[in-house]
Amino acid sequence: MWFKNLQLYRLPTPWTIDLAKFEEQLSRGTFARCASHEPMSRGWVSPRKDGGLIYANNRQWLIALGVEQRLLPSSVVNDEVRERAEKMAAEQGYAPGRKALRELKERVTEELMPRAFTRKRTTFVWIDPQNGWFVVDAGSAAKAEEVIEHLRFCLDDFPLQLLHTQVSPQSAMADWLAGGEGPAGFSIDRDCELKAIGEEKSAVRYVRHPLGDEVSGEIKAHLAAGKLPTRLALTWDDRIAFVLTEKLEIKRLGFLDLLKEEAEQAAEHADEQFDADFALMTGELARFLPQFVAALGGEVSEAAAPAPTPAASPVSPSSATTPPWEA
Repeated sequence: MWFKNLQLYRLPTPWTIDLAKFEEQLSRGTFARCASHEPMSRGWVSPRKDGGLIYANNRQWLIALGVEQRLLPSSVVNDEVRERAEKMAAEQGYAPGRKALRELKERVTEELMPRAFTRKRTTFVWIDPQNGWFVVDAGSAAKAEEVIEHLRFCLDDFPLQLLHTQVSPQSAMADWLAGGEGPAGFSIDRDCELKAIGEEKSAVRYVRHPLGDEVSGEIKAHLAAGKLPTRLALTWDDRIAFVLTEKLEIKRLGFLDLLKEEAEQAAEHADEQFDADFALMTGELARFLPQFVAALGGEVSEAAAPAPTPAASPVSPSSATTPPWEA
């Protein structure tokens, strides 16, 4: 139970929803397997395989969204449509029109859908109701929004906002690279990406390359030429390594091996290991996140933050209407 990516959101401090009420509302959208005609199904699953929809440990909560998708590539559908359209043209003496082709594609999709393979995945969410953190272990904002959309469908009230900081990640990373060192408590690691803002979007990447004196002059020249950092590897307190992106995403999150060894020593069986991993991870992140926000100039107050994007229309608890091959 170690997160690999962090999509960061804020809840009111504290978020006062009752745990039992929260679980009751989550039960409105529990996971069910894809029906034969559905391209996708999603819903809440037990994060610990014990039946409960919320895992709670030391006032920290963990929930999990299960997603099942039917894999029906558009190329397979298009090939079948083309063969049938050619047969129709031969039989009737003229090619089918746009409306007929559209109806044919819909019919072919319906016929092939039950025979498509399925793929399952699970997205975990850590919630710290006392300190107002809502953190999704997802590599993209789209995966996080999938979780949030389903929560909005299930909960009576869900006052969630994106995290906003006084200094943008891009400006902060540029300052750190120009100065040759990270903010207090952080050190610059060996990965960096800079991109030009022009139409060509030219990019320079340093991968597993020391960013010290040898290349600092090159990086400063790229910054002076107008390139801006989009990714920068950092380490916090010699305990957590990660890559910060210009979108305020934390990727490739890695915890010091000593922390994982500490968790292993504290556990005797699988359930205890899960407890120990989650307790250590959330404890470290609870210390890390305030310092991370401080390194970006502090948090923007709710009143000054940009207006949130309107929530997408609710979908049914177990299905979505957009086929995965068209998403």
